[in-house]
Amino acid sequence: MRLTILGGGGFRVPLVYRALLDDPARAVDELTLYDTDPRRLAVIGDVLARQAQGHPAPVRVRRAASLDEALTGADFVFSAIRVGGTAGRVRDERIPLAEGVLGQETVGAGGVLYGLRTIPVALRIAERVAELAPRAWVINFTNPAGMVTEAMAEVLGERVIGICDSPVGLVRRAVRAAGAHGGAFAAGRVTYDYVGLNHLGWLRSLALDGRELLPGLLADPAALGSFEEGRLFGAEWLAALGALPNEYLHYYYFRRETLASVRAADETRGEFLDGQQGGFFARAAEASGPEKAYALWESTRREREETYMAESREASGGWQRDACDLEGGGYDRVALALMRALSHSANNADGAGSRLILNVRNGTTVPELAPDAIVETVCEVGADGPVPLPCAPLRADQLGLMLQLKAVERATVEAAVRKDRQAALRAMALHPLVDSPAVAARILERAATEG
Repeated sequence: MRLTILGGGGFRVPLVYRALLDDPARAVDELTLYDTDPRRLAVIGDVLARQAQGHPAPVRVRRAASLDEALTGADFVFSAIRVGGTAGRVRDERIPLAEGVLGQETVGAGGVLYGLRTIPVALRIAERVAELAPRAWVINFTNPAGMVTEAMAEVLGERVIGICDSPVGLVRRAVRAAGAHGGAFAAGRVTYDYVGLNHLGWLRSLALDGRELLPGLLADPAALGSFEEGRLFGAEWLAALGALPNEYLHYYYFRRETLASVRAADETRGEFLDGQQGGFFARAAEASGPEKAYALWESTRREREETYMAESREASGGWQRDACDLEGGGYDRVALALMRALSHSANNADGAGSRLILNVRNGTTVPELAPDAIVETVCEVGADGPVPLPCAPLRADQLGLMLQLKAVERATVEAAVRKDRQAALRAMALHPLVDSPAVAARILERAATEG
């Protein structure tokens, strides 16, 4: 099969290539990279060349000169673009912070700004895929993943699927904390109920061989303190919730503490990544050969993982990430498992067979949402695509937050497609992390001026 990555000069592309090289089924035999930045593409090409050294049968890599060339003949397309680069992310974060509200690339005002900028480009990509590779599956990594996937689905229907590594990471950590052997998850013995939107979901059931584990875990403060989400939210709050939230819900449940931590920091996450990645690509471009480029990439990747969600960890007491969470990747393994399932490959490893947590059209999963609304939930995946599994009814607090955020997502898509100022204001002002329509209007005005 042929895989194309749009945003092929992205920093995390080597994680995808690592997964392809480690895949015993050899699901992909050719990788095509396309990026609008030739310098970044050349650097990542060097990193991939070093990864392939010594491999008995490395996956072929080629670089496409145009979007159309990259898409023609593709079986799978990974959309991993960053419209506006890391400099755009810096503006997305700093403009809201100047108004006293959270800026983050997928959450709050920053997520709305990023969506407004990204959705028109994502739609153009979807239209070219429909024209040049109508049978290809598009796997969307591009943030904000829920709303970008929803926009692309208007063109591609069910052939676009959004993925994120946060939910499966939560499930794996919860399995370990509950005392189950790690191999039980890979063997398909673990079942779970997870539902929500991208970066806004809850793990509400976790069972091993049919035996429910979650109530016991939620009642055990020591076990909760052994993994990231338990430390982020605290045993008392998790027991009150009766569920394990996605890590990004920390921005909602602890908005005051997180905002204070972000405002007190010397730099935003976007500023850190802008400096870190800019420095990496500059040094790697001057380095002589794949060996040095790879060494620079690996040290930079490690630092990136160590500082992930640092402001939330600082707001919840301050602690270092676990060693098992510093290896990087996650979303690359989800993508490989998804490709295997869609291509009907045997021995679909790294998860419960073809059961995956994905961003897909709702159907009847959450009856209160429109059938075409994108939700993040457990799906059974086969050659015909993912099918959401039935889930337990949502609690009122979960449903209320989902409905409000879905209204924000859909208004953002409408504003981006129609260039509708009223829809943009509605999207910004209705977000639960933006506390005033006047603030929302000022954020939009500044973004239009500075963008």
